Order: sequence, then structure tokens, then C-alpha cells
Amino acid sequence: MENLKKELIKHFGDNGEQIKIVQAPGRVNLIGEHTDYNDGFVLPIAIDREITIAVQPREDKLIKIYSLNYSTEASFDLTNIQHNDEENWINYPQGVAKMLLDSGYELRGMNLVLTGNVPQGAGLSSSAALEVATALTFQLINGFELDRVAMAKLCQQAENKFVGVNCGIMDQFISALGKKDNALFVDCRSNEYQLVPIKTDEIKIVVANTNVEHSLVDSAYNQRLKECAQAVKIFDELLSKEVIALRDVSVAEFEEYKAKLPELIRNRAKHVIYENKRVQDTITAFKENNLSKVGELMIDSHQSLRDLYEVSCDELDYMVELALELDGVLGSRMTGAGFGGCTVNLVKEDAVELFKEKVSQGYLDKTGVKADIYICNIEDGAHELIFSSRE
Repeated sequence: MENLKKELIKHFGDNGEQIKIVQAPGRVNLIGEHTDYNDGFVLPIAIDREITIAVQPREDKLIKIYSLNYSTEASFDLTNIQHNDEENWINYPQGVAKMLLDSGYELRGMNLVLTGNVPQGAGLSSSAALEVATALTFQLINGFELDRVAMAKLCQQAENKFVGVNCGIMDQFISALGKKDNALFVDCRSNEYQLVPIKTDEIKIVVANTNVEHSLVDSAYNQRLKECAQAVKIFDELLSKEVIALRDVSVAEFEEYKAKLPELIRNRAKHVIYENKRVQDTITAFKENNLSKVGELMIDSHQSLRDLYEVSCDELDYMVELALELDGVLGSRMTGAGFGGCTVNLVKEDAVELFKEKVSQGYLDKTGVKADIYICNIEDGAHELIFSSRE
């Protein structure tokens, strides 16, 4: 924290204004994949990989940001915010500023230095962490009220409308609202949420990055949207109720009418409908501290994503297989959009070192690619870091 403060003064000088430090975490989704855009349920955790910002107010309307990770500075004027095609990372803070201004908030200029250790391209949501950290920074410097649900929605709008990425609400929600040693159950239709305690003295959440990303991901995502919409249309005609999204179809209703769906559409719908049920069953299992059941549900989720939704890939499947060969690994599944990225694993604490050794080596031997293994603690959502008296 003190180092970041020194970097800000080193880069921008000390204008006598108070320096504040803000932090927002990345996330991993324990279960509930490809349910968010079907108005379904998700269960992410905030992890101890975060974006950290040091900020000092200015007297004008300029926002100057120096990125330690990129060793580069970019800036924008609050009176004329334009999309930056050259420095794409600056568009996330710009988008947040634009949404705040459009919502009627008064903003002053700032000097910021930012750094992050959320792995980029791994599906751990470095973009949402940057957006939420930026939103909290603006709030602290300008002194306005902004509740965390509103903050998450505003950051999602920044990514959708300004950056141009069609993401759901989950990433911003967990970065803003996460709680140490808790998962966050989110209803992606109503934005209602509840904390789900996890007894972390028994297990660790381990994320394994395949370090591959196949080009299929964007086209497959758009295709799944269309396939889910087809399923919704069919169910809306079949059921004696309005079906807006697949979350409106129960497991029992799916089983009754599944024969009336084409096989591909049936498979896509089955994944989403059963995945929503798995999220709910996982919450029950955590409340009962039945970690073996949580692990089984994670494995079922992966198999469904692989076989029914068809968004896994050889590298993800092999990573899961390696993990499940080990004693002490209760569950393993791909997490994120698919076709690369990471797996999330529920591992007994005394098996973590074995996991790191065996999964890393086995994956390297099979693929020739070095995996990254992250042992994650479950942390709080966005917050200000307070200087001690010595700092």
C-alpha cells in the first residue's frame, strides 16, 4: 500500500490532496455456468486476486491514470469522454465515468496509479474488478452515495454500452458485494442475492489455468444464445404459463415435455435447467457442510457443460480428469465461458500441494503447456484500504 502511494507521488507529484487506496477483487464462479443470460442462478466467490488503485483528486476535469502493469499512462477529460481504440484498458474506467455522469453525478478530476494481479484472459474477471474499483474510487473522491447493487449495475452498463462487451451482472456483483469466507448466490433476473458461508478451514478453492483460449468462444456464445431462445419459444408454446427465459422451466416440466424439443435444443435447455437446480442444491450442501455433495455437483456441472452445452475443450477436460484422480479433490469443473480458461477445484487443505505438483506436471506432459495454479482465499468485495498511523 505504501509502495503504491509512493508510485503515485513519483509519477504525478504531490499536490497536497489526501491520497486514498481502493481495492476490488476478481472472482471465480463455483457453479452456475451459462445460466446468467438465461435469467438463472450463479454462485461466485471473490478471490484474493485484485485491482488496487491509489488516487489523488485534481482541481480540473482530467482523469490521468498510470498503469504499473502496462508501464503506460492514459488520460481522458470528463467533459468529453470518447472511446479509446489504442489503449483499450482505459475504456473500462472511462465507461464507469460516463455512466456516472449520465446518472447525474458530479465528478472531479483525479490522478490514479493502478496495479493488478488478476490474471488477464483467464476468466477471473479482471475487467469487472477494474470497473468496480474505479466506481468506488469516484465515490470516495466525490463523496456521493452509491449502494453496491447500483454500483454493480452501473459497472455492467459501462462494459455493455461503452466498452462493448455483452456481459451479465455476475462479475460486477461479486466484485462489489463479495464477503470473506462466503459465496454469493445471485438471482440474475431479480438481482436478489444472499451470502452462503463456506467453512474454509477444511478446504481450499484452487483455480487451474489451462493457458489456452480457442477462437470458438465468441461465435459459440452467440450460437448458445440463439439455441436457448429457441428452447424458450418452444416451452412458451407448450406450457400454460409465460416463459421468458429458461429459468422459468422447472426440471419436472422439462422432463415432461423434453421429447418435443429437437435433440440439440433439448441438450442446451437441459444443461441450463439442471444447472439452476445444481446451484440451489450446492447452497443446501454448503449449509449442511456436505462438501462431498458440493464436489459431486461440480463434477455433474462439468459433464453437462462438456456433453450437453458443448463449451468445454480437450485441455479443460484433461485438467478436470487429472484433478479427480487425486485423493482429497472433492470436485472439479470448467468455469467461465469455456473453450479454454480455468477449472475451479474443491480441494482438501492437506491435498493442495499434491494437486499443484501432479496436475501441473501431468498437464505439461500431456499438452506441452505450463498451467498456472492459484490457491485462492475467499475475500471481501471492493473496499478502501486505510493507512495505518505509521504510513
